Amino acid sequence: MKDWPAMNTEPHFGLTGLATMGANLARNVARHGIPVAVHNRTTSRTDAFIEQHGAEGPLTGYASTGEWVGALARPRVLMSMVQAGPATDAVVSQILPHLDAGDVLIDGGNANFRDTQRRHDAASQSGVHFLGVGVSGGEEGALNGPSIMPGGDREPYERNVQAIFEAIAADVDGTPCCTYVGPDGAGHYVKMVHNGIEYADMQLIAESYDLLRHAAGLEVGEIAKVFERWNRSELESFLIEISATVLAKVDESTGKPLVDVILDSAGQKGTGRWTAQNALELGVPLTGITEAVFARSLSALKTEREAAAGRLAGPGGDRGADADLAADLEHALYASKIVSYAQGFAQMAAASEDEGWGIDLGAMATIWRGGCIIRARFLDRIREAYDAEHDLPNLMLSEFFADALERAQDPWRRTVARAAELGIPVPAFASSLAYYDGYRRAHGPASLIQGLRDLFGAHTYKRIDRDGTFHTLWGGDGREVEV
Repeated sequence: MKDWPAMNTEPHFGLTGLATMGANLARNVARHGIPVAVHNRTTSRTDAFIEQHGAEGPLTGYASTGEWVGALARPRVLMSMVQAGPATDAVVSQILPHLDAGDVLIDGGNANFRDTQRRHDAASQSGVHFLGVGVSGGEEGALNGPSIMPGGDREPYERNVQAIFEAIAADVDGTPCCTYVGPDGAGHYVKMVHNGIEYADMQLIAESYDLLRHAAGLEVGEIAKVFERWNRSELESFLIEISATVLAKVDESTGKPLVDVILDSAGQKGTGRWTAQNALELGVPLTGITEAVFARSLSALKTEREAAAGRLAGPGGDRGADADLAADLEHALYASKIVSYAQGFAQMAAASEDEGWGIDLGAMATIWRGGCIIRARFLDRIREAYDAEHDLPNLMLSEFFADALERAQDPWRRTVARAAELGIPVPAFASSLAYYDGYRRAHGPASLIQGLRDLFGAHTYKRIDRDGTFHTLWGGDGREVEV
């Protein structure tokens, strides 16, 4: 991309939506010498952006949609960075009438992949190529190098967009954290699952903090140092790193740890919920991520929880601080993170097959190694697992992760058991362990469930000793009949 200005000084990349993410992406592109035409619904924001950042690179602002689109050389590449949902539909409807066949329209917001599929189909009626692109890394990543997950029409992406995105993406070991994901909504789908894993990761971290404070008896500053140490281990990740930063922060007005003055009610924007809903539709057991979504919903019931605290009993007696818990917890957190990623990758595999996307799971691990929120040391191990076995049904079955889970299982079990004894809720830890135990069992209790379903609803069952579908005449003579 260093020779971009020599190749083409006329802008054919435009971006609308100059809130923090959009503004930083535009600056990132311009800093690579790529001419960028910017636009915002409110002209004052465009003017302020150009005044503040216009010297950083070839940035030009435009007041109206028509002027903005008209300033771009064909084939135009236009990127929308506005809020998902109705706002994106409004922007798309405003832009499409100004475009010509062969132009490329990109949605870089956190859209629901079904909406992206709908928009892709609508744009194609006019010969316009629509890309749904996941962008992860927050405002810092957008400016300095995000992880980018493009989906949509492959040929126009590779011809007109790929060079730009690979120039601005994060880079790990010389490899851009950007790769084509698949047709129509595949890019936004992968970003959705990324965010679901992020939910589970943060819930596990919050549960770890809770146990270190209320079971191990550590002060907040001491817990920050534990996270700093963990970030020098196999747990190294962006979220572990910033957890240490947040826990070390002292509130200036009270002198207390900042975490003690933040209301314990977590918000959510929908991507975690979409991930769980889609898993239910696919029949994929996404227990850790779903529990993380429910935990946020429970945290939002602040008034009810305060009332329940004085009414509902917990374990009695003073059990004292558990000095050994911190050592166990490190292993439990690592094992539970493996399960979270295993579930997320299994969901992507199921969706890829269901939608015909052909997602390369190893490539997803590769582009998540830098820039994105869930970047972590062991993503290299995930990539290696899929390189070794492309059709690996579950990450837990790869040699590296199977061995890691075996080593971690005793402290993992002790952590969950100890939390239950103390009455400290650990839904993400407990559900991850239950998933592991359920997955590793060749025989489980679902045979009873099928028997019950057959009795009250004649839902039939299969047998383990011969082929066929069967029903017992529960209300008759008790005979089994083949149906």
